[in-house]
Amino acid sequence: MITPKERLFKVLKGEKVDRPPCICPGGMMNMITEEVMDITGVNWPEAHSDAGMMAGLSFGVYENGGFENFGVPFCMTIEAEAMGATVYMGTKINEPRVTNYPINYASEWDKLNNIDVSMGRAKVALEAIKILKIKNPLVPIVANLTGPVSLASSLMEPMVYYKELRRNPIEAHKFMKFVTENLITFGKAQIEAGADVLTISDPSGTGEILGPKMFREFALPYLNTIIDALKHECAGGTIIHICGRLKSIYSELKELHSNAISFDAITNVTQMVEFVDNKVIMGNVSTFALENSSQENIKSIAQNCMHSGCDILSPACGIGTKTSMDNIRSMVDAAKGYSEII
Repeated sequence: MITPKERLFKVLKGEKVDRPPCICPGGMMNMITEEVMDITGVNWPEAHSDAGMMAGLSFGVYENGGFENFGVPFCMTIEAEAMGATVYMGTKINEPRVTNYPINYASEWDKLNNIDVSMGRAKVALEAIKILKIKNPLVPIVANLTGPVSLASSLMEPMVYYKELRRNPIEAHKFMKFVTENLITFGKAQIEAGADVLTISDPSGTGEILGPKMFREFALPYLNTIIDALKHECAGGTIIHICGRLKSIYSELKELHSNAISFDAITNVTQMVEFVDNKVIMGNVSTFALENSSQENIKSIAQNCMHSGCDILSPACGIGTKTSMDNIRSMVDAAKGYSEII
């Protein structure tokens, strides 16, 4: 009997398996719901700062028939906070967010802190990974990094950041290099702690915002630098998630060095399969539908995603905290039953 870890590993290597795995990576693509908090007795925001609680929530999703992986952390603010941003830790149903930027311009990048993985919430995430590794070694643990563009635009006002890419590209590249080096440090620490698969989520790095030229200059090389630095240490494989409409950057996506590409519900699966034909395709059940649709409709959407070519079934952009476990189980069950259909 193939284990969830073996199935995901094989798919990411491009090998044939009995059916698509159904995962939700964590990080920006949050996997935690209010219902799981109630079942486990572990709540946000406390779990963001406690390794045992963080591991307990992630384990609780799998234990209650949810996604076939563990994924921590549950936000995309750990790196920004460690580098100097002020973070509001959110509520039981709202994720942490940056409330104050440490720099005003790209040229001030040298004022930022380096990520210290031995302290703060970076250490919490690492300890949670170690706990999950012991709890069930047959379930894949997904490490999560905020993408380089998304982290950079969490360290200064985003609109100023995007202008800096055009007005001051030399300093912007220095800034991006510094950000990327720190992401490699945190990613390596997560893998050393026991993570099996690496996901980089870069919602602010979408081609819709950057356009093909700027994506090629400021997103693609830094994403690939991270993947190249970590892929040989990451046993299971690597995933990159990009939000928004991707039609304008299909050719650039083919140049990513990750095993898999994950994308928004707004992007057509069939087109991704056709135009980004060198990647494992992951996605893309609507996050909105998962929270608000019927179980039958969710099952139908999931089956359509797999039929259209998704090798890994996953929520398009994580899940809302109000999503019911019954709805999540409908999606997981669709994956588990898909081999019977094909």
